[in-house]
Amino acid sequence: MSNVPSSRSRFNSGSTPPGVQSDLFEQNSEVPMLPTGAPLAARMRPRSLEEFVGQEDIVGDECPLRRMIDADEVDSIILWGPPGSGKTTLGSIIAAQTQRYFAELSAVTSGVAEVRRLIEEARDRESISGRRTILFIDELHRFNRAQQDALLPHVEVGTVTLIGATTENPSFHIVAPLLSRCRVFRLELHNGPDLVAIIHQAIADNDRGLGNHHVEVDEDTLFSMSELAAGDARTALNLLEMTTRVTRPDDDGIRHITREALEAVAQNPTMLYDRTGNAHYDTISAFIKTVRDSDPDGALYWLARMIEAGEDSLFIARRLLILASEDVGLADPQALPLAVACQQAVHFLGMPEAKFPLAETTVYLARAPKSNSASSAYMRARLDAERTRNDAVPLHLRNATTELGKELGYGDGYQYAHDHPGHIVPDQSHRPISVEGNVYYEPGSLGAERSLGDSDSDR
Repeated sequence: MSNVPSSRSRFNSGSTPPGVQSDLFEQNSEVPMLPTGAPLAARMRPRSLEEFVGQEDIVGDECPLRRMIDADEVDSIILWGPPGSGKTTLGSIIAAQTQRYFAELSAVTSGVAEVRRLIEEARDRESISGRRTILFIDELHRFNRAQQDALLPHVEVGTVTLIGATTENPSFHIVAPLLSRCRVFRLELHNGPDLVAIIHQAIADNDRGLGNHHVEVDEDTLFSMSELAAGDARTALNLLEMTTRVTRPDDDGIRHITREALEAVAQNPTMLYDRTGNAHYDTISAFIKTVRDSDPDGALYWLARMIEAGEDSLFIARRLLILASEDVGLADPQALPLAVACQQAVHFLGMPEAKFPLAETTVYLARAPKSNSASSAYMRARLDAERTRNDAVPLHLRNATTELGKELGYGDGYQYAHDHPGHIVPDQSHRPISVEGNVYYEPGSLGAERSLGDSDSDR
């Protein structure tokens, strides 16, 4: 138990002021009342930074957030991290250790009216008792622009200290005015040792954990449990609780958690993946960069992650098309036709068979020689095109389709390439004078593109 005073002890020294509900400032006690049969993960929620495991980069002894908490100078912040990384827990700990009232709501089920009510209560609370309020909003990214804008004036003047929790990148999902008034802290998935420590805490705790169930888990099973949890502390504790329930005590009253029991309750572990969120973009980014770096095994791993999580197969096929032209390019001219054929096959087959052409094309592109010469050449040409977008097309390159055009000299001096040796007119200009001679395309040295470089030198 933390030594932080009860949330009501700081101001509840007398009777409640007239006109204020008696429970307005008293409902937020240090230890929240949990319903009978609350899950182990809820019971074991840390109550102080001393109990909090992991996230040392932001709550370690010398880290900025830790110093802000210790100095009671916590301003509005956004906690960004995956499920089970401790966002809600950290918010409640900050409130407890700074002796602020903790008002919590979810953006999934609440709206502006609820926000305004809590802010009005926060204003009354501070004017009567001097106690400040932390407004914790879970899934903050679910608020639309208008709902987020409604928070701005109250965060600006400090009526409440906002702690927003989000699983999505705040830069994409939080409006800029609100984001500029908050400091973002990034929470990471728990590593294996952290999860093992969290499991050990729950096994040993007699009051809130499983201490009275006499649970024993060998190291190999602990490691498997932490792997199955995939960085999510809540999942780790849920697995522990479920395996404890299905394990009968032996004659000495000890429950020996086995790998077989663990596998039985975790037959189909859920993969953390949101087809419209960060996991979607992060995983496809890893896939693209791995193919580009010519690692077929790594590329197949990320492909499998996406397919098994239910990613749109046509989305993957489109990315392979882009890879074929942008990263393989002219080093292997067959890559693009193969990627087009893959897209057609995926569209025709659908899942689950579509995984085979996707895997084939992934391996081919990963092993193919790489060249970005065409895409780089285009980027260089684009700069010139933007700079000279109003330069006139040279007269000899225009078609004289009308009598007026002929009178103005359209087509005069144009030399037909097929009338010349090698079907090339070496001294004919093809661009405005201001950019004539600028080189955009520089052939690569790998694969089929080597021959393009040789032919170019013969011109």
